[in-house]
Amino acid sequence: MTSPVVSPALGELSLTSAPASQAPTTLAHHFTVDVEEYFQVSAFENLVPRARWTEMESRVEASVDVLLSLCDAAGVKGTFFTLGWIAEHHPRVVTTIADAGHEIASHGWDHKRITHIDEAELRKSLRDSKRVLEDLTGREVLGFRAPSFSIVPGREWALDALIDEGYRYDSSLFPIRRSGYGYPGTPRDPYWIRRPAGRLAELPPATLEVFGVRVPAAGGGYFRLLPYSLTHAALADCERRGTPGTFYIHPWEVDPDQPRVAAPLKTRIRHYTGIARTADRIRRLLGSFRFRPMAETVEAM
Repeated sequence: MTSPVVSPALGELSLTSAPASQAPTTLAHHFTVDVEEYFQVSAFENLVPRARWTEMESRVEASVDVLLSLCDAAGVKGTFFTLGWIAEHHPRVVTTIADAGHEIASHGWDHKRITHIDEAELRKSLRDSKRVLEDLTGREVLGFRAPSFSIVPGREWALDALIDEGYRYDSSLFPIRRSGYGYPGTPRDPYWIRRPAGRLAELPPATLEVFGVRVPAAGGGYFRLLPYSLTHAALADCERRGTPGTFYIHPWEVDPDQPRVAAPLKTRIRHYTGIARTADRIRRLLGSFRFRPMAETVEAM
């Protein structure tokens, strides 16, 4: 543990390394899934209004089953950040994940980005999603990830809301500079944030330092569009530094047959490119590293 530092916006930050007894060769990373439908992504927000969601073909159950099979084959347990909307409309998805031994965490209620809502709406989303997920699984929900990593500078009040609503950790502060999301200047490795409301563990998505530049390497589109070696190198670098890395993926990213949404060309390229090879890449990743649920890491911090 390094000495605490103070961020003018976030408050006091305590950087946390892997437990001393955990050698890099046995270090476990985080395999995480943002459980949402293909039509619920932020890029389609203006193309598929929430009022139309129930009219769309659902693909989430079958896609989650693919990810569960990949995890089972590799003996991996992960953390599934699940929308409250999914839990309400497809409760079997949540119970199947939990019954397979994975951790259930919250992804909010309806994938509204923190940058698009106020504090009252966020608190309702946090409270309602936590309740429905806990009712389905009988297990406490400890973690949260904001849709599109949308806790950005100026939205620090969201961290206080998380603490007040009973969450113990967050995985929303992407330590990069990028249009649309990112919280540049924050640590790459797990750390504690001390706020007026209390403290919250932060487990950021993995990044890699390349010639002094920090690049995102945690999964999602980066995993599909860029060489597999980038994500592998990021997790290997975490192991050299003795700290767990966080990988993320979405169920729709292993579903090459999903219905196509009529979107602008750039959006279609970003959303659909590489989907046919994602499952094989995940299989390779799960066979190369050890993983555990995020709650286990937080418990050891």
